[in-house]
Amino acid sequence: MSTIFFLIGCSVLVAIVFLLAFLWAQNNGQHTDLYTPSIRILMDDADDKPHPQSLSEREGNAGDTCISDKILNSK
Repeated sequence: MSTIFFLIGCSVLVAIVFLLAFLWAQNNGQHTDLYTPSIRILMDDADDKPHPQSLSEREGNAGDTCISDKILNSK
């Protein structure tokens, strides 16, 4: 019986921690912007990432490139 009381006490403690975390997020403006996340998928991202190296460049055979590697490197 004491195990049940211990588990109930632990679950109440965890619930209080989650409630406090939710209230903290509400007070800090975590859930104020409801519009931007819905249109973020429609926005174009800046292409800041470099193109991946071709297989021949990783192996050190820069002269032995195939046509797909030339197309990737021309962008």
